[in-house]
Amino acid sequence: MQLHIQPPAIRASGYALQDGSPEFDDVGAGLDEAEALGVDIVELPIYAWHLMVEGRVLGDRLKDLQNLVAGRSFGYSAHGALAINLMDLPERLPRHEQVLAANIEIAAALGAEHLVIHTGFVRHPEDDLEVAYSRQRDALNRAGDLAAARGVRLCVENIFRFRDVRETATPAKLAGELAAIDHPAVKATLDVSHAYIRCTESRLDPIAEIAALAPHVAHFHLHDSFGRPNQSRAGEMWYYHPAEAVAFGEGDLHLPVGWGGIDWDAVVAAVRPPAGAVAILELNPVHWRALKNQVPVVRALAARFQAAPVAAG
Repeated sequence: MQLHIQPPAIRASGYALQDGSPEFDDVGAGLDEAEALGVDIVELPIYAWHLMVEGRVLGDRLKDLQNLVAGRSFGYSAHGALAINLMDLPERLPRHEQVLAANIEIAAALGAEHLVIHTGFVRHPEDDLEVAYSRQRDALNRAGDLAAARGVRLCVENIFRFRDVRETATPAKLAGELAAIDHPAVKATLDVSHAYIRCTESRLDPIAEIAALAPHVAHFHLHDSFGRPNQSRAGEMWYYHPAEAVAFGEGDLHLPVGWGGIDWDAVVAAVRPPAGAVAILELNPVHWRALKNQVPVVRALAARFQAAPVAAG
């Protein structure tokens, strides 16, 4: 009898570089640190570097960055511009798509297999939500074709409602949108902490919600929090310094894994992604001293996830 060995759910783990200098002149030192820590993958914050002007890639700067990242012992993912919003109003949508296309070009040039972008959001009080979701589906299909042509997987990350945002997808809603798109180059980044915060906002079960997104997940963002929205933005709490939000355990804190209130045992039990995902620790720079100890913690957590069974036949 032939035994079937299930491949690992998460094949590689590592962390996201700090934003650092917008001229990326500290990238070499950051990659040296990652190499010394023995990670499998590093996420590059291309949103924070001066690589584009109005959606046009600055070729000379990109070549400089290519030289910096070449020849390392690990692979790469890339985090695209956080301002990309494929649910924005029609008159602004082409600019978002132009910047996204440039991000795809940059990710491919740097050898990043995954490009992370945030799921869209709606602010305008009169915008029809389902029409906005339809705009995003169409835009993701177009971007998926661009990404596939360059060997990049576009990973749409779940977020939460911030500032004056009316709507952004819950994890289960995002799962439905990705299922409707059904594009081989458009997958999900599951940010577990973001999911907890978004579900607290709408009084949803975060475990059920992330389980719904699991079949689409190719990429994880792992960090801790207490799953509480930032009430200071709603005027319900007041903090003088960002450290006070950490003291109160409120907001998108990007804490070391194990510092917050996320039930990681329940997350591991519920989330069964397709085999071959990657996991990235997104650590707030104020906690960078914990990085060395966090690398093995995240590696051990990643190893606990089980892949979804593959259908026979």
